[in-house]
Amino acid sequence: MGNIVAIVGRPNVGKSTLFNRLLESRKAIVDDFSGVTRDRHYGQAEWTDRRFTVIDTGGYVPESADVFESAIRNQVKIAIEEADVLLFMVDVTAGITDMDASFANLLRRAKKPVIVVVNKVDNNERQYEAAVFYGLGFDNLHNISSQSGSGTGDLLDAVVAALPAEDDQSEESIADENALPKIAILGRPNVGKSSLINALLGVERNIVTGIAGTTRDTINSHYKLFDKDFLIIDTAGVRKKGKVHDDIEFYSVMRSIRALEDCDVAVLVLDATIGIDSQDMNLIHLAVRNGKGLVVLVNKWDLVEKDTKTSLAFEAIIREKLKPFDDVPIVFTSALTKQRIHKAIEVALAVSESRKRRIPTHKLNEVMLPFIEHYPPPAIKGKHVKIKFIMQLPGRNPKFAFFCNLPQYVNEPYRRYLENKIRDNFDFHGVPIVIYMRKK
Repeated sequence: MGNIVAIVGRPNVGKSTLFNRLLESRKAIVDDFSGVTRDRHYGQAEWTDRRFTVIDTGGYVPESADVFESAIRNQVKIAIEEADVLLFMVDVTAGITDMDASFANLLRRAKKPVIVVVNKVDNNERQYEAAVFYGLGFDNLHNISSQSGSGTGDLLDAVVAALPAEDDQSEESIADENALPKIAILGRPNVGKSSLINALLGVERNIVTGIAGTTRDTINSHYKLFDKDFLIIDTAGVRKKGKVHDDIEFYSVMRSIRALEDCDVAVLVLDATIGIDSQDMNLIHLAVRNGKGLVVLVNKWDLVEKDTKTSLAFEAIIREKLKPFDDVPIVFTSALTKQRIHKAIEVALAVSESRKRRIPTHKLNEVMLPFIEHYPPPAIKGKHVKIKFIMQLPGRNPKFAFFCNLPQYVNEPYRRYLENKIRDNFDFHGVPIVIYMRKK
């Protein structure tokens, strides 16, 4: 299921402004997640009930002039490889520049949907001038002004139309017992992802096959452990030696986003000597928005002075940062000493099972309605909300519909209360839950 949209183009054509607009467009999801940085370069947008990850490649371009063009070229190649739809941004006031033309050459060979986005088209005269960009050789052209937002609705319609068709969401396809759970090992460079995989490989000789992933660097390895088969998506990847240093962060981010789109459970590896930072929070946030299972793995625990930081104190800090979704398994490991490595996989497999859990409707109502009766939704503007019936909706991750008379008056704290009650009574440890209020 691919849903990655990358914004590419030469510097200063307005990529970041468009990126911010797509993420904060009327229907886009606004982040209220603590620790998510405002300067991040990827996030999730939603348009006509379709969610997708948007990446602003401009945020990763190095400052120094000598590596500038080669770095941009490398990053565009990575973006082309990983994205499902490419937004090629140009500036109407500059016409077609040499750099635009070389971008177009790279993109034409991509065999991916390309939408040319002509920016700064804010009057009739510029509408005519924009036609020159058909000369780049792409049919799909959209005129916008990222500053005022005009044209972005039509652009989003075009993006959604160009995304790959969504998988069949029927009950049968979701409950496909033959599909092996996919566990992605994520984290910043140098936190020990490769050592972790190598430790698993070394300990477990019963690897069935090494399946080349969709890209040249993501490897899906088929494991058997605890009598269960599963796939591990290794995002560590093999880096070509000649790569410009500045690409590494971008490269690892693209890898992680693609793996997140494809996995069932994300295992986020932290370095115990560093702790959790904003880049980790962004990955967690994206995993939650995508409804993926989540396990936090604190690696290099053997290097930490135990008298200063016990695992309980460390765990408390992580859970505080993860709020509101802090019902996440946290495992302390050392890939070096192979301490608790199997525990991490065991926990990830348990989370994968929880994600598939279906609660019978009668059981759900039997357990939840007494809680709702005991503590009903608070009245807002004198309106009393009455919740009559609850059911779990079909889907790849747990979604619940609460049918009531006035869905618009149920506030966020009450939704959280309902989510916590579902968590307390049915095992959804490590799995995001989505709650919908529906009109009875």
